[in-house]
Amino acid sequence: MTTNYGMPFLLEDKTGKLTGSDFVDINDRLRLRLRCTAQEPTHTAYMVHDVTHENNASNPLIALAYGPDNSLGTITIGPGGPKAMKQYLVKLSPLGSSKTRKFLGSDGQEYRWSWRSTKGHEWTCTNQSQYLVAFYSLKVAGEPDYLGSSGCMLTIDEAYPHLAAEMLASLSIMRHIAAHNL
Repeated sequence: MTTNYGMPFLLEDKTGKLTGSDFVDINDRLRLRLRCTAQEPTHTAYMVHDVTHENNASNPLIALAYGPDNSLGTITIGPGGPKAMKQYLVKLSPLGSSKTRKFLGSDGQEYRWSWRSTKGHEWTCTNQSQYLVAFYSLKVAGEPDYLGSSGCMLTIDEAYPHLAAEMLASLSIMRHIAAHNL
């Protein structure tokens, strides 16, 4: 049984970079790692690991593979086969913004990432009931620099730790889409 503290997971993004970072809960309940594992002209690959307990760190939870010229590639969650990122994170309409997309979580529920739809958050993720499940915030302007921290934060509602790796992976894809105007 998991202990509930009445507070979300506050995952500090150590670098703030798309090329890889550690995401560490400030209360030390969860640690995720996004690492670039291959960078070739034909593709770039990333792995998401749960490093909360270092003995689990060797097996990636999720693999992301981008195509040439930063194009969207595939996502592999767990032991399942790869799925095209465009099929995993789907635009809401063919003419809609590429910065608002939905995905089906491993719990069978639909989630939606949106860019700058809520003041103070760069990215927000809601469920089908419009409940705020997760959000990503940039460093607040004027906030001092801290050694070993970007000042960026991924916050995940306490009821959704089972989706934490998926939230990080899907957010990484959304940030990639925005960074490369896909």
